[in-house]
Amino acid sequence: MSKYFIGIDVSTTASKALVFDEHGTVIASKGYPHDLSTPRPLWSEQDVEQWWDASSKALRDVLREVSPDDVAAVGLTGQMHGLTLLDKDFRPLRPAILWNDQRSAAQCQAVTEKIGAQKLYQLIGSLMLPGFTAPKIKWVQENEPDIYAQVAHVLLPKDYVRFRLSRALVCDVADGSGIALMDIGKRQWSDEMLAAMEIARAWLPELCESTDVSAYVSEEGAAATGLKVGTPIVGGAGDQPAGGVGNGVVSTGQASLTIGTSGVAYAANDHYAPEPDGRLHTFCGPMHGTWFHMGVMLSAAGSLRWLHDEVLPDKSYDELNTMAERVPRGAEGLLFAPYLSGERHPHPDPYARGSFVGLTLRHGVAHMVRAVMEGVSFGMRDQLELLRGLGVNPSEAVVSGGAANSRVWRQLTTDIMGIPLYSVNTTENGALGAAILAAVGIGRFKDVPTACSQMVHRMDTIHPDSAGVTEYERLYPTFRDLYPALRDTFRALAAFEG
Repeated sequence: MSKYFIGIDVSTTASKALVFDEHGTVIASKGYPHDLSTPRPLWSEQDVEQWWDASSKALRDVLREVSPDDVAAVGLTGQMHGLTLLDKDFRPLRPAILWNDQRSAAQCQAVTEKIGAQKLYQLIGSLMLPGFTAPKIKWVQENEPDIYAQVAHVLLPKDYVRFRLSRALVCDVADGSGIALMDIGKRQWSDEMLAAMEIARAWLPELCESTDVSAYVSEEGAAATGLKVGTPIVGGAGDQPAGGVGNGVVSTGQASLTIGTSGVAYAANDHYAPEPDGRLHTFCGPMHGTWFHMGVMLSAAGSLRWLHDEVLPDKSYDELNTMAERVPRGAEGLLFAPYLSGERHPHPDPYARGSFVGLTLRHGVAHMVRAVMEGVSFGMRDQLELLRGLGVNPSEAVVSGGAANSRVWRQLTTDIMGIPLYSVNTTENGALGAAILAAVGIGRFKDVPTACSQMVHRMDTIHPDSAGVTEYERLYPTFRDLYPALRDTFRALAAFEG
């Protein structure tokens, strides 16, 4: 019996292939980076072919460490929402427009007015936001008519890799929810959304559940990667629902906080219950008959990376952590609004910007480091409060992403949240989730919770410090006042920039 499962993760920064055994142990791992292009303000694009080049190279590398005959199935995950347009010959028509691209605000407003906001929330489980795939299609129609005229297929990033592996045009419902063309409650494409946005149903891939066997590795896919012809490819999920599985968050009341490039608060639910004002995403879950809530901030640990790269490039991240540890809670009155890429939740505003508020002569770069960490975690607290508003009141949460690697950032985050935070046995939660879905898809485990009990293992727990909780409870309302106070300024600066 084949004993390994491969999770392929097509993230914003790299494509990785990880080989896991039935206990969730990483047997082999390899990844290759992607370039990111920002040709204009608010734009974010990537070369589609880089996803396949990086994925196929990573697969070839890990399959030098394990035999292809020992690979039972492949699961897929990756960045959500990225618009990948192919012509009738399956050739990419333009660079992909990514999840953090903000150019389609006008298209979002137009379709919201056409359908009606409340009805839209119920259909797609969210506000219509520029990060989603559907408004980007409309943007291409209105701004690049020559390209639009050639469109024959629309895929998401990981599903382009599935296509290159198998020639199958398939998308799972968990990732497909973020296209904003599905009826989320019914787990199918919405004729009403397609008609309102004038998008052809024939362009869209076939939908499957996350644990369905969606395709098999073709001869061409095998030649490019080293996988065995006929290896099953299971539906998989977008990075956040797959990461939820990889964190073991599969039951109502469980929650996770991922503080990576973006920040995501995630909770599972056994029924469809969208947030009344659309201020969270409520999407199809990676298990049949489940849904999940997701609050997203667009620039989380990416904010610290920006500060490092632009202000402190000669410092290591360990040195940044040491600097932050030496600064008191609240950074001596310095706050950071973490909206470097615009924002989604709870402030759906593509024009929002990052800001330091409260700078004085006594503040130095160490205060800025601490303020960025705290600002990001306050933004994550905003997501947790939205979940609590839906009745999701976790007594603890899984924490993952780059911030989880920092002792000081973990501690200030648990103090800000006011609940214990714990980690699990891998930092590659999305890839592990994809591998778990693959294992369930071919029948190795009876269901996802059973697989998680075998493959996801709880590790260390960090508890809130009572003094920290008290201080941050005093400061949090001041942070919440930042966006309303600065909103008009953000818009004026965007208008000035053009």
